Amino acid sequence: MAKISGKTETIENVESSTFDPSEATEQVRAAAEQGVEQAKEAFSKLQSDAETTQKAFESTLEMAKTTRNEVSLKTIAALRANAEAGFAHLEALVAVKSPSEFFELQAAFVNKQIEISVVQAKTLQAVMLRATEDASKPIRDAFETALKGLKAA
Repeated sequence: MAKISGKTETIENVESSTFDPSEATEQVRAAAEQGVEQAKEAFSKLQSDAETTQKAFESTLEMAKTTRNEVSLKTIAALRANAEAGFAHLEALVAVKSPSEFFELQAAFVNKQIEISVVQAKTLQAVMLRATEDASKPIRDAFETALKGLKAA
């Protein structure tokens, strides 16, 4: 029986919790195992995300390579067409018989080359726009998947 100083009441039959070392050891072991499992799951997810990102970059690089080849071929074709048009124009200028014929031929050539240049620029612009969309799609898809995974977690 214990007495509290300044009071006349006594405390009886107070149960104190007993410390069981085997239970504490088991709880620590369970917490450690749970931590290891969570770490394994996190590593597995990280590895999967890294592989997805690597595949997206590989796909993007392959698309960039394909696009580079297509742009190069279209540029070479445009340069060839412009060079052939220039040589044909020079041959026509050599055959000119009067200054008025020269200026008429020159004006027609310049107008035609401007029109051709606009078409060539639009063609290259379309190829580059499509290439940008195609090249960014794998990375954009991987990023959206990762965001969905983060929202779900």
